[in-house]
Amino acid sequence: MNQTNTLGEERINILLRKFAIPSIIAMLVSSLYNIVDQLFIGQSIGELGNAATNISFPLSISCIAIALLFGIGGASAFNISLGKGQTVPEEAKTAPHYIGNAIVMLISCGLLLFCITELFLHPLLTFFGSPENVLPYAKPYTRIVAFGFPFLILATGGCHLIRADGRPQFAMFCNLIGAVINTILDAIFVFAFQWGMSGAAAATVIGQIVSGLLALWMLLHGKTIFLKKKHFIPGGRYILRMMALGAAPCSNQLAMMAVQIVMNKSLKYYGSLSVYGEAIPIACAGIITKVNQIFMAFIIGISQGVQPIISFNYGAGKYKRVKSAYLRAISYGFILALTAFLLFQLIPRQIISLFGNGGEEYYTFAQNYFRIFLFFTFINFLQPISSNFYTAIGKPKSGVFLSLTRQIIFLLPLIVIFPLFVGIDGIMFAGPVADFMAGLTSAVMVGYELHKPLYHKV
Repeated sequence: MNQTNTLGEERINILLRKFAIPSIIAMLVSSLYNIVDQLFIGQSIGELGNAATNISFPLSISCIAIALLFGIGGASAFNISLGKGQTVPEEAKTAPHYIGNAIVMLISCGLLLFCITELFLHPLLTFFGSPENVLPYAKPYTRIVAFGFPFLILATGGCHLIRADGRPQFAMFCNLIGAVINTILDAIFVFAFQWGMSGAAAATVIGQIVSGLLALWMLLHGKTIFLKKKHFIPGGRYILRMMALGAAPCSNQLAMMAVQIVMNKSLKYYGSLSVYGEAIPIACAGIITKVNQIFMAFIIGISQGVQPIISFNYGAGKYKRVKSAYLRAISYGFILALTAFLLFQLIPRQIISLFGNGGEEYYTFAQNYFRIFLFFTFINFLQPISSNFYTAIGKPKSGVFLSLTRQIIFLLPLIVIFPLFVGIDGIMFAGPVADFMAGLTSAVMVGYELHKPLYHKV
């Protein structure tokens, strides 16, 4: 078990680079699935096409939520079991069951979400806030994209399991190959074949199928474990343990979905009362959300990369290494967050121009949204890294609470309340207030946790 020895003995900064860099690349590539579609659709169809992808986005978030529930949950349970296995050998024997059960749940939930989407497509899109003139673009795109849900969930969740098995480079490759295929086929289907929204959706699905099958093959050929048929038999205690540990990142995604739906409805309503109309705010907000995902890919990549290090050392009782790993991750996160803040404040028009042209109202709203809604980007690294820290040490309740602070506890009420007084601008100002409060809460909670005596022992 050379990998387990490395996690407990190698220098933290070396381990973090080894695990975080491939994880960041994997997250960036995952973000590119939506970004690439947005780029090609924006250039070929325009703001109605961009609005359509934003309307469909809650379903993509649902896929990621399921993937994180059993991907990060399974990875954390697996690594903690291996860590405890250093002193209690019997504990290590349960580790393969978490990987096998996670694979079964990822595939099953993906098939269920596909069926729900196909059966209730129109009411779902209407519920997500689609204006009537956007539905003709959103329906064909979402109907095709739904075929890729089982593979997207398997690829995303499977990569966490592959990384936990000590193969971060392979996890990165799984995402990378799918994104490359998606990008190439987007250019062919959208521009060469002129298939529009359907072409962009088909390119996405094909890339996801390749990534999902590749991830499954790698999981069946593990590095530290060998999976047998018995490991795939669903066990209540394994599934519940994974769900408990994966609840925090899953809750964060579900919170994002809830906020996205309320946001779309609010942008539609208050946009219709402003000079911007219904479609412009939805299109701009969707683009900016996905651009912000590129920054968040770095932060989440760091939090995912540090997870095996924290989980194993916490399970092995090496608490000083746990603290060191968290603080190192936070320092890297701050540097990246400050860089993103400067870009969002200094060149918002140049960024939004990459996704197609629009009138002056379009650019005015986009620039204001960038600068106001994302003003506290420079502290946005604290909440996701801290939430995942609690998941990694086996304290899911604290992790779930932190994961809900930004989206549900602070942002969602503010999106509803602020526009009552200042109209559509209130939606923009809700963002920085929620970001500040979530960052402050994270700092206080983790500061208290790390001041416990056990984190200061050698």
